[in-house]
Amino acid sequence: MLDRPKIDPALLARFTAIVGEKFAITDPDLQAPYLVEMRNMFQGHTPVVLRPSSVAEVSAIAKLANDTATPIVPQGGNTGLVGGQIPLHNEIVLSLNRLDRIREVDPTSNTITCEAGVTLQRTREAAAEVDRLYPQLLPSEGTCTIGGNLSTNAGGTAAIAHGIARSHALGIEVVLADGRVLNNLNKLKKDNTGYDLKNIFIGAEGTLGIITAAVLRLVPRPRSVETAFAGIKSPQAALELLGIATERTAGGVTSFEIMTRRGIELVLEHGTGCRDPLNSPHEWYALIELSSQQREGLRDVMEEILAQGMEQGLVLDATIADSIEQAKMYWRIREMFGEVQRHAGGSIKHDISVPVAAVPAFIAEANAAVTKLIPGCRPLPFGHLGDGNIHYNVTQPAGADKAEYLQRWDEVNAAVFAVVKKYGGSISAEHGVGVVKRDLLPSVKDPVALELMHSLKRMLDPKGILNPGKVL
Repeated sequence: MLDRPKIDPALLARFTAIVGEKFAITDPDLQAPYLVEMRNMFQGHTPVVLRPSSVAEVSAIAKLANDTATPIVPQGGNTGLVGGQIPLHNEIVLSLNRLDRIREVDPTSNTITCEAGVTLQRTREAAAEVDRLYPQLLPSEGTCTIGGNLSTNAGGTAAIAHGIARSHALGIEVVLADGRVLNNLNKLKKDNTGYDLKNIFIGAEGTLGIITAAVLRLVPRPRSVETAFAGIKSPQAALELLGIATERTAGGVTSFEIMTRRGIELVLEHGTGCRDPLNSPHEWYALIELSSQQREGLRDVMEEILAQGMEQGLVLDATIADSIEQAKMYWRIREMFGEVQRHAGGSIKHDISVPVAAVPAFIAEANAAVTKLIPGCRPLPFGHLGDGNIHYNVTQPAGADKAEYLQRWDEVNAAVFAVVKKYGGSISAEHGVGVVKRDLLPSVKDPVALELMHSLKRMLDPKGILNPGKVL
C-alpha cells in the first residue's frame, strides 16, 4: 500500500485558486484518464489534477509547491510507457494539455514555436500549412504532446534521417522548481553564449523543470515519397540492404524498420484494415521509406535498391506502394506491432539501442539468451534498424500462465541487458527511464555521470518536488 499523505484542505484551496475550480479536478471519475498509463502497469492517486492555461499559472503552481514542499508530477498526453507521468505517491498532477497555443510559425527561419500541450499531430499539420515538415513521427501523434516528447526525448520512425526530439529543439521555455521562468526561446542555429541549458531539461522527464514551450526546427517538405515492404533473409541482410539504400540516396532514407513474421501474423489476426503485403511468408521483413525534394525519379531509385538486394540474395520478395492508402497500410502493420502482442499473452518489453552494425548480433544473442532462460518463450524483436533502436519484446510460451511469466520480468531484463552491455548499447533508447528502469541506472550508468545527475537534481530541485522517485 502506497503512503498517500493527505494534502491540507486550505493548501488545496490555494492551488485550486490558481487555475480556478473548473480546472482543478478532484472527482475520481474525472481524474481517471490522468492516473493510468497505456500499458496499465501503474495506477496513480492524486488529491487534484491541475490544468493551467498559461506559463504564469504554471509558475505560480511551482512556486507554491516549492514553498510548501508539495510534490507535483508534470504530465503531457499521458502516452509514456515507463510510468514517469503517473503520481504514485499522491502527488499533485500538473497537466499541461491546456497550454496548447502555436505561438508562431516562421517558414523563412524554418521554425515553429509551440506550447507544451500542443499535440505532435497539430504541430505537423501547422508545418504542412506553410509547406514545411516537422520531422518527428510517432504512432501516438494525435495524443502525445510537444512537452512530453521533449521531456522524454522521444524517438520515432524518422530518426534515421532527422534525429530524435532533442535534435528538433532550438530553444525552450522552462518553469523551474521555485517558479522562476527560464526564457530560452531563441531560433538560433548558432549560439555560443555560454552553456546550452536546454539539453539539461530535454530528456529529464520533468524532474529538473517543467517545459512549457519550445522553438522547433522545420525542414523542407518532401516532393516525393516511396514506401516499400520487403521480405528479407535475416537481420544481417536487412543491415546490408540499409547500406545499399543509404549509398544510393545520400541521406534520402527516412525510415528503415525491421519486423518478424510472428509479429506480422499477430497483426493480421488481431488488427484491422491490414492484409499481407506479399504473396508468401518470410521470416523477416523490412519497411523502407525514401523521400526526396525531386518530384520524379524516386521510384526508380527504390526499384534499383530492391533489385540490387535481390541480386545479392538479401531480398526475397518486395512490393512498392502504389498509393498513399497502400503506404499507410504498410505503416499500420508496423505501428500495430506493440498493440497486438497482448493477444499472445504476457510480454516482457525492452526499448534498447546498440550500434547499428551490432543489431544482427544483438538479436541473435538475445534470442539465444531468453530462450535458454525460458524455453518456449517467443522473442518478437522489431523497430528502427536505421538508428539501432530495437523494441525487443519477449512473449510468454504458448499456454503458460501470464502472471507467473511476468514475475520473471527482472530475470529476462538481466539476460537481455547483458547482451546490450556487451555491445555498448543503452537500456533505454526512446521511452525514458521513469519508474520501470530507475533502479537499473546504477548498474549501467557511468558512476561519474550518475553523480552529476544527482548533483543537478539537488541544485535545480533542492526540495525534491518535481516528479519525485522518477529517473533517480
